[in-house]
Amino acid sequence: METKLTKEELREFEKWCVDIYKAGKLRSPLHLSGGNEEHLQAIFKDIEEDDWIFTTYRSHYHALLKGVPKEWLKQWVSDNKSIHVMNKEHKIVTSAIVGGTLSSALGAALGIKLKGGKNRVWAFCGDMTSESGTFHEVTKYARRNDLPITFVVEDNGLSTDTPTQETWGLKDSGPNIIKYNYKRIYPHYGVGVFVDFKDDKGEDRMEIGI
Repeated sequence: METKLTKEELREFEKWCVDIYKAGKLRSPLHLSGGNEEHLQAIFKDIEEDDWIFTTYRSHYHALLKGVPKEWLKQWVSDNKSIHVMNKEHKIVTSAIVGGTLSSALGAALGIKLKGGKNRVWAFCGDMTSESGTFHEVTKYARRNDLPITFVVEDNGLSTDTPTQETWGLKDSGPNIIKYNYKRIYPHYGVGVFVDFKDDKGEDRMEIGI
């Protein structure tokens, strides 16, 4: 699907997230992308409007590129639901559980095939998740049963802050797996600074670290 969102617009949305996070207006965890805009723009050109997206807690870019309105997503983030974006209209499902959407994505793809549907499922995950047993099981089942699903591995070389290559070594992608490398701009969690969280009266409630 063609998107009119530019790299700069995607980053501007994340900057808005950073600003309200630094202002102490969020109570929930915040996971930002940054650094993989062009990769995702290229991938989303092959994603149709009727396709399903199953992804992770780092999903702002996926939602925007799938067509979720900025103002809707801003409200969702402001309501402290950033790590589990759900939008049935635009067919996007996320989870804060590592690898939590992979089995659901597989089931959705199987359902599409059984019903003779023409749309596809796109399942996004990180590089460390791609080394998990769940990932290997769902990709194997999908290939064996020729399901309409593509797995996208977003490889920043890290699981939180643990180097993936040092832990597992490199592995080749399969025929239904897209893998791209990028260098993250933001830390795994938060924005890289200490933030004072305030209550409705403007008084300090707690402080969270980097």
